[in-house]
Amino acid sequence: MNLGYIQRYIPIFAWGKQYTRQLAISDATAAVIVTLMLVPQALAYAILSGLPPQIGLYASMLPLIAYAFFGTSNTLAIGPVAIAALMTAAAIKPFSVISPALGIEAAVIMACISGGFLLLSGVFRLGFLANFLSHSVISGFISAASIVIATSQLPTLLGFTAKGDNMIELVSGIVNSFNQVQATTLILSLLTLGLLLTTRKYGKTFLMSIGINAFFSQTLARAVPALLVIVGTLAMKADISWLSNVKTVGEIPAGLPSIGLPSMNLEIWHALLMPAILISIIGYVESISVAQNLAMKRRERIHPDQELIALGVSNLAAGISAGLPVTGGVSRSVVNMDAGAQTPAAGLLTAFGMLAATYFMAAWLGDLPRFILATTIIVAVLSLFDFSVFKHTWHLSKQDFFALCITFFLTLFINVEWGISAGVILSVALHLYKTSRPHIAVVGQVRGTEHFRNINRHEVDVCPNVVTLRIDESLFFANVRYLEQRVHTILADNPNLEHLVLMFSAVNDIDASAVEALETLNEHLQQHGIGFHFSEVKGPVMDSLKKSNLLKLLNGSVFLTQYKAYEALSCFNARSA
Repeated sequence: MNLGYIQRYIPIFAWGKQYTRQLAISDATAAVIVTLMLVPQALAYAILSGLPPQIGLYASMLPLIAYAFFGTSNTLAIGPVAIAALMTAAAIKPFSVISPALGIEAAVIMACISGGFLLLSGVFRLGFLANFLSHSVISGFISAASIVIATSQLPTLLGFTAKGDNMIELVSGIVNSFNQVQATTLILSLLTLGLLLTTRKYGKTFLMSIGINAFFSQTLARAVPALLVIVGTLAMKADISWLSNVKTVGEIPAGLPSIGLPSMNLEIWHALLMPAILISIIGYVESISVAQNLAMKRRERIHPDQELIALGVSNLAAGISAGLPVTGGVSRSVVNMDAGAQTPAAGLLTAFGMLAATYFMAAWLGDLPRFILATTIIVAVLSLFDFSVFKHTWHLSKQDFFALCITFFLTLFINVEWGISAGVILSVALHLYKTSRPHIAVVGQVRGTEHFRNINRHEVDVCPNVVTLRIDESLFFANVRYLEQRVHTILADNPNLEHLVLMFSAVNDIDASAVEALETLNEHLQQHGIGFHFSEVKGPVMDSLKKSNLLKLLNGSVFLTQYKAYEALSCFNARSA
């Protein structure tokens, strides 16, 4: 096996050769900042998943090390995220209600299934399949999920417990338990929430206004959640009487996770197969979107198929180290880049930071107030809701708006699995619908030029006995029937038609079904004494046509340009006449 092949699939052997002390300092600085951010998030997202808090810590070590070896993004921060946590909670709930241990087992199995699916997808280069999940559907799902996540944290802010898989159940549970509101927890929650929102928006500006430089101002503003964790934990350890009713995280086992293969309970594996695939798709789309966006800002390159492999290995690492499914986090990745991360080693160093936090601070973090984690989650997911996407999509495409709304409301009022499943189906259905009805325009010549444009959009000259159809899509089995219907309509509307020209300037590919349909059209037009012609046929399409009998039997000609077709069919003379 040559070195280039190894470097392609294990990129650390490529960038590791040029790793310098200066790069290490930059990566270490970013790692410290991201670790401060990740500790409370890891605990919070584990609880959001319905799992013990230490599971989030476990998912923030070995997966980060795996991504550092296999990932191609210098800034993507892997770990537990809110959307994946919500989907995990929904999937493992049937097992968690039986016993907490079974819930943990289910989460571990889910991480393994997700990892295996992503890894195989990367090996077989199936990253392009994520493109079939439309942006509208993703936006609808994430916006609805952010509302569900934020609402699910309200009971913790109010000092009681209320469960539910959707908005109806959550709101009902909150209303029924409202008489259990704890004033102390509510007041502290509002103060904490206000502080987080204020520092998130104005913290950096304020600190800079008092003379602190931009880097430290930004670092301190983003370290506020970690500082709140410290202050809250110390306050609870001080045994202050008026804090006695405030609920804490509870005991967190000290030490590191045990490494081992998950249970081979086939019933659980089968039950979690589809949820794991769905969480893999959503996680990959979120990760690759963030990674590519950040890479563009720094003129770096991301390899989508290798990212599938990296995410797959990371989730398998989570599975064998008692963690939950992981993916790239939006906020942490942005912080990672802003903090100066230069290589994937920043994630590697973050993993060591999480390892130290888990080993030395786990028992101490058991006294952390739960409302601090709840406010951390709420602030993190607020930015995920995007109301403008509804208005924007409505103006652009009514079909996409319909898919967005269906996904949004199913996620909001049924559950996340229904929402994202419907979204995937709708994305594929809309794609098939659009490609089965290609845009076909009747074109004419722009006077004084050799250009041809849509007669409904431009002032053009047309030949009275010739109709030219420009097909703006590749032709295949799913859409060639639509072309046939359009041709039959043209024939019915033009009794004096002598020539039909198909302008293939936008046709990049053609399959066997489409070629057979064109042969049938040629035979039909010949029976009616109408010439059948092609213009501007691209090389690969012409190669396909030459392998068939169409060109041998063609009742017409193939023209290099549409202008040549008009010239040969005497359209200029007919127009002047």
